[in-house]
Amino acid sequence: MAAGVGLRERKKLQRRRQIEAAALELFARDGFDATTVETIAAACEIAPRTFFSYFATKDDLVLADYTDRLRRILDAFAARPANEPAWEALQAAFATIAADFESQADELRARFAIMATAPSVRARSLELQLGWEFALAERLAERADVADDAVAQLLAGTALAIMRTTLHQWLTSPTGAHPPELMRRGFALAGDGLHHL
Repeated sequence: MAAGVGLRERKKLQRRRQIEAAALELFARDGFDATTVETIAAACEIAPRTFFSYFATKDDLVLADYTDRLRRILDAFAARPANEPAWEALQAAFATIAADFESQADELRARFAIMATAPSVRARSLELQLGWEFALAERLAERADVADDAVAQLLAGTALAIMRTTLHQWLTSPTGAHPPELMRRGFALAGDGLHHL
């Protein structure tokens, strides 16, 4: 039974990734606005209603990596020692995903290019990141060294701003610096003003 469930989940994930890959290809070729859900479904040989069982909207498809990225941040944060200062634990957790950026460079550039030209995707991205902020702030508020919910929210929001800045800087202004290095620099700069919290 468990093996059957595992296989179903793997097949679902495989289909989801197939839809993502086909859509990103179509977006690059025809443009985000000109590519319809019907076109994506046809390219994947699925019905449009099947598309909607994987993605609520076309915008969500562009941002499909967000769910996995948030899970990885939260898992990495939870794995940090309980006595480690919260800011250092955040830095280590975010370094985990920064290390993935280079191996996902082409895909991240494709997603970033769509966000830069499609206001609805950009707005949805910010909405999802606000959800990240609340989820991360909840975890932070559980730590003994975080004074209250306001501090937890500030720390979470700042960490996410550093991640956005790191990704933007790396994708648009190549300096030769690797994402983890840029991320560490962002945390160090922000930490100079936040360490007393």
